[in-house]
Amino acid sequence: MDERAHQKVIHEPCPKCGSKDNLGRYPDGHAYCFGESCDYYEHGNSNSTRFVPQSSTKGLIMGGRYKPLTKRGISLDTCRFFGYQVKTTASGTTIHLAPYFNNDNELIAQQIRKKGHDFSFVGDTSSLGLWGKQCWTSGKYIVITEGQLDTMSVAEINNCKYPVVSIANGVGSACKSISKDLEWLLGNFQEIVLMFDNDPQGKSSARKAAELFPPGRCKIASLPLKDANDMLQEGRGSEVVNAIFRASVYRPDGIIAGEDTWDLVNTPMEAADMEYPWQGLNSLTLGARKGELVTFCAGTGVGKSTTVKEIASYFLSKGETLGYIALEESVRQAAVDFMSIEANQMLHLQNNLDEKYLRDIWEKTLNTGRIYLYDHWGSLDGDVLSNRIRYLVRSCGVGWVIIDHISIMISGMEGGDERRLIDNLMTKLRSLAEELNIGMLIVSHLRKPSDGRGHEDGRKITLNDVRGSGSISQLSDFVIGLERNQQEDGETIVRILKARYKGSSTGIATKLYYDKETGRLRECGSALEEGF
Repeated sequence: MDERAHQKVIHEPCPKCGSKDNLGRYPDGHAYCFGESCDYYEHGNSNSTRFVPQSSTKGLIMGGRYKPLTKRGISLDTCRFFGYQVKTTASGTTIHLAPYFNNDNELIAQQIRKKGHDFSFVGDTSSLGLWGKQCWTSGKYIVITEGQLDTMSVAEINNCKYPVVSIANGVGSACKSISKDLEWLLGNFQEIVLMFDNDPQGKSSARKAAELFPPGRCKIASLPLKDANDMLQEGRGSEVVNAIFRASVYRPDGIIAGEDTWDLVNTPMEAADMEYPWQGLNSLTLGARKGELVTFCAGTGVGKSTTVKEIASYFLSKGETLGYIALEESVRQAAVDFMSIEANQMLHLQNNLDEKYLRDIWEKTLNTGRIYLYDHWGSLDGDVLSNRIRYLVRSCGVGWVIIDHISIMISGMEGGDERRLIDNLMTKLRSLAEELNIGMLIVSHLRKPSDGRGHEDGRKITLNDVRGSGSISQLSDFVIGLERNQQEDGETIVRILKARYKGSSTGIATKLYYDKETGRLRECGSALEEGF
């Protein structure tokens, strides 16, 4: 903090009413008597004295007394410093009086606080700015709080040495109050520290108020409790001081200074949350991580669904919880496929299966409480899909979501422009993966080649072949192509087309063999083993 000395308000005898200490003399030299029915006033930095005309104090309440706010932890001296008084009315009601001064340091208004949160104003409120500004002249920094009690709490902690003021009437008035005294703030203080309440309204108002200041001039302080007075009452004043010291320079959302990135760069890159079932794919991807979006693409009938189901089944066997959204097949078909992988045979082709055997397979897969299927056929609105995914994650504990496939979603959407629809959908899915911290695997189709052999004949895949490739390639962490000639026996080439996590790891990752007897995929040669 700035160690520049700030002259305190000095309480003196009043030459008019004879009070021993109701005359408050402020840092610029002006003085005002708070005594009952006394309107004595002295201009600052002048030997002249005058009485404030009665019209300027019309409606103001006189006769208050200085008292410590014991329950709040605020001393008598601090109340005197700010001119904060307590008065018992003729009806026996206790009220608190917080004085407001204009730019000429003339008393123009008071905020009246009754028990609870009953507030009102008397006097001229047309030009109310910051409360407590009459106590300060200049300094390296000034703290702005949400209310008078918080202002006096910060002052109490700092023995009234360092500038602190309050907005006039709650967070709703923050921008208005600050705007009225913006010139005064910028002209007399190097740094402005906003210390509003630690609640959604306070945080939001602090960000809006910070926009009033030139870049780099405003900081936002954060407290662990609701406000400065709560901190004072809990005996945590040192944390308030630390919060002022450590206040962060306000920057609009998305702007991060290089000096604020140490914790980011000093944190090891995320390790894989899961491995894939094949060594070669792991060697180039370093496994699968939550928060990532991975796209699998291939020609029609090449085995996209089979591949992602193998991966999903492997994740399930390792104790992961997943949601499987199949948009081109029934829930029954998807369920039987998962059971078939566990059974190592194509159950839908088997007749007269023993019910006990079937039940055992079902218990190991679908009855684990860790897999959720979505009953939908055909196209699906993107907002509906987003809501279903949020439910799966937040209510069902799903950590991995597989969508097979996004192309069919687009086919039923209104709007006509396929590229734009894919862009919008991919943006939503990408945001969901990061927002919910889930791993997301999606299946996408390829464009039909304009010349040469098709992808169903084993054509090599590039990023340009991906349907809607602009958004898919940009927003996916990995894009993985599957290449296989349907007319030949079996090997599927797994090619990494994009690798954000490990940028150099593109190319062939592994080869998979499709076993027509079992319907399973097994690795028959990884990049490590064969040096692709």
